[in-house]
Amino acid sequence: MTMPMPEDRPGEAFMEAVAEAVQTSVMAFRLVMAIADAVRRQQQERAGKADEFPDAEKAAGEASEEVKKFLPDDVAAALLEGADWPQLAQQLVALKRAGVDLEALLPRVGEIAVTVRDQVAANAEKVKREGTEEWAKALRETLPAGPVREAILSSPAWPEMARTMATLNERGVDVRAILAYAHEEGVGVDQAVARVLAVAEAPTTSRDAALSYGPLTVGLDVPRDLDLGDRERALRQLSIASSENQRFARMVREALPGAEREADLLLSARQWPLLAARMAAMETAGQPVGVHLAQLSTDTSWREGPQPQMGRRLVQAANDALRKPVGSPASPGSKVSTAAARATSPSVGPTKAVGKGPAPAVPGAAAHREAGPASRSGKTR
Repeated sequence: MTMPMPEDRPGEAFMEAVAEAVQTSVMAFRLVMAIADAVRRQQQERAGKADEFPDAEKAAGEASEEVKKFLPDDVAAALLEGADWPQLAQQLVALKRAGVDLEALLPRVGEIAVTVRDQVAANAEKVKREGTEEWAKALRETLPAGPVREAILSSPAWPEMARTMATLNERGVDVRAILAYAHEEGVGVDQAVARVLAVAEAPTTSRDAALSYGPLTVGLDVPRDLDLGDRERALRQLSIASSENQRFARMVREALPGAEREADLLLSARQWPLLAARMAAMETAGQPVGVHLAQLSTDTSWREGPQPQMGRRLVQAANDALRKPVGSPASPGSKVSTAAARATSPSVGPTKAVGKGPAPAVPGAAAHREAGPASRSGKTR
């Protein structure tokens, strides 16, 4: 007996396509819930509250009724039959106990699942898999700086989230649209958990954010609670993947041949994450970062001055090189940018622009540049 060709079994092929669409929608649901759970965990950690997961068996029974009530039948069935349902149920119950209204959350996440299901059913074209670095870039481009973006990148589940995004993307799903939805839900989770834990819903402007305001941060998406004292966290806050950071460091060394010591000074500078963020933004805009950095070798005015201040001069020179057009002549007699010096001086606060106007609508977003996800266009169910 010969194996039937696909065209000989249209019903079977159709059922396989439907099953793939449902399973993909389940993956999207899990991704959004993983992000929501990451936000919950971070809020509780900041409040010094132990992260205690409910009993898996009891959570499965409690959450199953919620899922059946608020999600489409096919998506709910796929979730309940999944091997990871007990863990997902624990996440749902933990969110509920932390103060999140599942009756409001689940229908909204269900809309995302339905949208994904329909996208996959309508588009089976595969696209090239993109790695974790690419999805850190997607976060930077899609989500504003703040607690949700940092929670995603600091979560132990981040590599798995990135793999899920890549798989969804392969199946024709608009991952950035999902992230925009997930950000809205993440902000809601952050605020709900904050109310229960009685902690501030929006961080106050940190000293690092205030002192960095100016040439170092203009045009960048910088969180108000920027922490340059913690290099690893600062890179996460700015959505710079480890591989990106290493690549930018290599570019700096290539731009300063024979000046290894000076390159080390620049890379170890407290403000380095802001320079890396500018390089990332330039790459997104299609600008030649390496060509801009090469200007550090042609305009070496940063070498002149007291040796102890070399690192600060390098930071300012690198920022100037990245911001000014390639080939622009240095200003006569100008060795250091006065504006940049003001932005990094410990004795000078942020410019008056910081205090002007209302506070950002998104918790954690910089006052001088706030980006937000696209608004929801309506129900899809």
